[in-house]
Amino acid sequence: MNNLMAWLEERFNISAATKFAAKKKVPVFYGTVWYYLGGVSLFLFIIQIFTGILLLLYYRPGAATAFESVKFIITKVQFGWLIRELHSWSANLFIFFLFAHMFSVFFSKAYRKPRELTWYSGMVLLFMALGFGFSGYLLPWNELSYFATKVGTDIAGAVPGIGEFVLRLLRAGDDVSGATLSRFYGIHVAILPAIFTLILGLHLVMIQIQGMSVPPEQESLPDDRKKYMPFFPNFAMRDFLIWLIVLNVIALLAVFFPWDLGIKADPLAPAPAGIRPEWYFMFMFQTLKLIPAHVWFIEGELLGILGFAFGGLVWFLVPFLDRKAHQGKRSKFWTFFGIALIVYMIVLTIWGYLV
Repeated sequence: MNNLMAWLEERFNISAATKFAAKKKVPVFYGTVWYYLGGVSLFLFIIQIFTGILLLLYYRPGAATAFESVKFIITKVQFGWLIRELHSWSANLFIFFLFAHMFSVFFSKAYRKPRELTWYSGMVLLFMALGFGFSGYLLPWNELSYFATKVGTDIAGAVPGIGEFVLRLLRAGDDVSGATLSRFYGIHVAILPAIFTLILGLHLVMIQIQGMSVPPEQESLPDDRKKYMPFFPNFAMRDFLIWLIVLNVIALLAVFFPWDLGIKADPLAPAPAGIRPEWYFMFMFQTLKLIPAHVWFIEGELLGILGFAFGGLVWFLVPFLDRKAHQGKRSKFWTFFGIALIVYMIVLTIWGYLV
């Protein structure tokens, strides 16, 4: 082992990296636990890449082959069912932890100067993760995913001005077909992973350069009252332990709560009752259902889309709009705004499933 380490040290100067890791420190306070959410999200993305590559070995995109290839994976390929379940559950938990990480950053005001670009890059990563979910949902080519994609692309087509162009761009035509499946497959396994990995790398570099932020209350404390722990090995080992716990949770979910493949999509069949999107789109879907068909002279669906676009823009620009955060102060308005948003998302999601 000593000879191996010496060989690696001679070629890669590992000691420089270990010295850097040893110097890096992590603030210790009542909210330190929230620091682990970003690492869990990164770990789940790694699982997505690993399991996705394994699934690619047997998956065959196409209206005539997609469903059969997924069925072959879960019934004939050794441990194929486990890989698919790990991929599906880690995808859902990936988005869940991204949301949790986003709100933890929001409430700790970690977007304040000089970390505005870190917030913006994180928001882009969240939007892309939702794109992963939307594009990957169609790939099994079952009845539920087919009609849910049809509804989702119809909503995108309602955007004024560019709606028709976006609709045809997503569907690769006028309707959801095998061409749509091929396009979503390319987006899901090539375009999104390449861009996501690039932005993720920039996001991690900015975090390493700027360090981990603390809430305004902790930042104003005198230096002798601030506590830190070494990133390596203290924080890194805790992070790794949480990764192991998350991996075990995913394994248990995969074994005891497998995802149903359903029946193969039939474009000529009528849409089954109860078509709905994945849980992370449910609050938006339920909101659109509650808006009347027409509000004054505007179509209800269009009004909802414009409302979500405006709300997303406001949330994206929070570092610019929350001026008090840059002064090391908390704004009651933005605190209540964040709480109201969480309550709204939870209530509408539960409402959508109950109804």
